[in-house]
Amino acid sequence: MSDNKLTGAQVLAQSLKQQGVTVVFGIVGIPVVDVAEAIQAEGIKFISFRNEQSCSYAASAWGYLNQKPGVCLVVSGPGVVHALAGLVNSQVNTWPLVLIGGSCETSLEGAGAFQECLQVEMCRPYTKYSARPPSVGLIPMVVERAFRHSVVGRPGAAYVDLPADFIQGFVEKDQMAVVPAVRPTFAQADPEDIKQAVEVLMDAKSPLIIIGKGAAYARAEDEIRQFVDKYQAPFLPTPMGKGVVPDMHPRNASSARSSALKGADVILLLGARVNWILHFGKRFNSKAKIIQIDVHPEEFGVNVPIDVALQGHLPLVIRQLTHAIPGSFTQSADTNQFVSSLVQHSTINAAKQEAKYHNDSLPMTYHRAFYEIKLKLPKDVVLISEGANTMDIARTVYDFQLPRRRLDCATFANMGVGLGFAIAAQLHYPDSHVVAIVGDSAFGFSAMELETAVRCHLPLIIIVINNNGIYFGLDKDEYDTLEQQGNLPATALTPDIRYEMFAEAVGGKGHLVKTPEELATAVQQALDYKGLSLINCLIKPGGYQKLDFAWMSK
Repeated sequence: MSDNKLTGAQVLAQSLKQQGVTVVFGIVGIPVVDVAEAIQAEGIKFISFRNEQSCSYAASAWGYLNQKPGVCLVVSGPGVVHALAGLVNSQVNTWPLVLIGGSCETSLEGAGAFQECLQVEMCRPYTKYSARPPSVGLIPMVVERAFRHSVVGRPGAAYVDLPADFIQGFVEKDQMAVVPAVRPTFAQADPEDIKQAVEVLMDAKSPLIIIGKGAAYARAEDEIRQFVDKYQAPFLPTPMGKGVVPDMHPRNASSARSSALKGADVILLLGARVNWILHFGKRFNSKAKIIQIDVHPEEFGVNVPIDVALQGHLPLVIRQLTHAIPGSFTQSADTNQFVSSLVQHSTINAAKQEAKYHNDSLPMTYHRAFYEIKLKLPKDVVLISEGANTMDIARTVYDFQLPRRRLDCATFANMGVGLGFAIAAQLHYPDSHVVAIVGDSAFGFSAMELETAVRCHLPLIIIVINNNGIYFGLDKDEYDTLEQQGNLPATALTPDIRYEMFAEAVGGKGHLVKTPEELATAVQQALDYKGLSLINCLIKPGGYQKLDFAWMSK
């Protein structure tokens, strides 16, 4: 090949490097092996996974943590189908991701080609941009457009289709499209809207600030902390908004969530959507005035009417508010009736929570196990939380003083994100402990990625909360009885599976624990170990219970 020519694989790799990509997550096979090799030749790290869902979730989390598109490379047909999981997850959560899928030769389309699939059309409903380059020389143009759509405005997903004949085709260097690196632009809110918002805020008697994961993504922590300290209103973080303002801050109303939502006469939404996570606004005070800051104007007024809409980049808009607001909403926040009532409710609820931590019955309860783990975790820990009860209960147990240190199933509520998220988090935070606390059912979605982590020398700590089932499990006697009757519930899993042996099988270290003392010892050993550890934590199964989904609409 002439020095003046590049293959399509090389063109793509150089285009990714130009856009600042440092890591790509994926699985290779026909026709994208050449692409992965070209990516590595450009000095970009390639993390090879065992399942496309997991690598797409890793790219999704990378986009959230880095404020730049995570990149995922997969094979044609089934590979793209499997990677839809992370693609949709990023689109719903509004995180930047670029999925690159190989596809069959263009000359064989419609002829029943190997893994032939209408991938551009399939991805279009779940992306901001989905396209195939018209030619090898225009690959840089399509890559630039994908990155631009992914990060500009409201972040989201993009798809780039790469046919096999493009990957192996050639182009003269002087015939390649020349494009710039994407640089997102940010805007402030209208000054008149800021003025109106300040008037509403200063008239408030019981204001509440709700901090969503959009605030964490936007890196608005410094601006929001300054605003909270000046305005002195209580704040309520959503699960992935925790740490934007430290949980130890005296205005944190998390332990009095219901009272805060019912009692607030003004609610300031910061990067938080009024969806199922906030009960569609149905638990808000019906007379509350709502101020919402969001980069996406179509989000204003969804499920609740908005009194003041502030469109713009959250850090910039918060700076505007902080500059414009004269000071605290009250002369003495500590003696304000609303603040005092929230402190009282928080104290009562904290005492109830503390009692759950000291339940010494065996098998352990969720709260007892989580408490032992909590006592051992360092303050800068990155916690991945996945599962049904595992995630829901953990949300009330662990405190965070830093932003973007808690990742969970988020808005799309995917099961299977745990190992992919953990791998991306460890790459992003190489000097911090990354701990994934996952339910036994959730762990099953991505268990083979233990091998990925070991192969990549990532010292993850995986704690499987093993209750023998989905939501609730059965002990061995109950399981055997119902199995003999042919009446096993659909939520049951085999009792006491030895998940710790999975880690041992791939070169990690496994621990089986049944008591608080064993759990505390295992967590400390895992923190001290330089490789991957998996702790199989057996807890009380709970027995068969009828599931209630009514909370989704209340």
